[in-house]
Amino acid sequence: MNIEPALKALAAALHGEGPAVELSAGPDGDPVVTPVRTLGFEDAVAVVRTSGSTGTPKATVLTVDALAASSMATAFALKGEGQWLLALPLQYVAGVQVLVRSLFAGTRPWAMDLSGGFTSEAFTAAALELTDNIRFTSLVPTQLQRLLADPSADTLAVLRRFNGILLGGAPASAELLTSARDAGLRVVTTYGAAETCGGCVYDGYPLEGVSVRLSEDGRIHLGGATLAAGYLDAPRQTAESFIEEDGSRWYRTNDLGTLDADGRLTVLGRADDVIITGGVKVSAAHVQAELEKSDGVTAAFVAGVESAKWGQAVAAYVAVARSASGADGAARDGAAWAEEWHRTLGLLAPKTVLPAGQLIMLPNGKPDRLAMIERLNALHQGK
Repeated sequence: MNIEPALKALAAALHGEGPAVELSAGPDGDPVVTPVRTLGFEDAVAVVRTSGSTGTPKATVLTVDALAASSMATAFALKGEGQWLLALPLQYVAGVQVLVRSLFAGTRPWAMDLSGGFTSEAFTAAALELTDNIRFTSLVPTQLQRLLADPSADTLAVLRRFNGILLGGAPASAELLTSARDAGLRVVTTYGAAETCGGCVYDGYPLEGVSVRLSEDGRIHLGGATLAAGYLDAPRQTAESFIEEDGSRWYRTNDLGTLDADGRLTVLGRADDVIITGGVKVSAAHVQAELEKSDGVTAAFVAGVESAKWGQAVAAYVAVARSASGADGAARDGAAWAEEWHRTLGLLAPKTVLPAGQLIMLPNGKPDRLAMIERLNALHQGK
């Protein structure tokens, strides 16, 4: 992947010598740099689209000051600056941040070849090209899971050489984190959004200069110097998501969480993941966690679908390992999974189950919620 044009465009914008840019992927996989007019926003550097996993993507405007604050806080948390390996698409904030952190650090990033998708072989080959003694990369859980599924000696060796592997974009299971740490990897879980210049909470604790609070209904609010300026050409959405209270500016996430006595944040799930089925409130995140404990299930996505009988019915899209089979050797169908979970989970069990080889994912590694909900609704047929 040729990232030189993207690096030059971002460097120019950071120094006030060029316009803000939006990065996207071209047909050959190389980044396409598009200048963006950001009227009403000062010192804009990059425009990053939100993932669009729950609706229309929003164009988030990131400024020099916010990106600088994020880069400095990241370096402080990781105890140094070094060389970054780019393993994520550049159109998303985590990919942009690999280049921005490299520019602030004065180091040269290396980009892996994503033209054939993310593979252990391509990641390992790219990691072997790194020359700095201090090395970092950003991954999403599905990528790390793939790297650790059946790792070669070379893959394990390059993974262990990273001083920090930032893991974000989606919740990481306890099993994955245990596997990573048992393998000797220095994994740091991150929480944040495009609206906060990417991850701003590391292993549950906010970065230097970042504030976390909870609203009365438990919704997570993030504040501090890493906040985006707002959404391009969307003043109403900007006003809804970015609020000012008591002299501070906050980004209102759509996630629920808790804070312990030490200020550690635990993300419980999305505020809209509560399914009301037959008058009973069911947490989609809780059901998902229960399904992922089942033998043969590598990942699950749980949502409510339209139901004439229940109002909403619990439904699950599950990634099933090839070895998951019934007594007759044939792969289990959705009805068999639903029957098994009804015996163990009772009212919490999904009434409709769609097994597949893997979840449907967006290019940034997040589950494509809309696509999976659409398929689950079609399968359930409003029953």
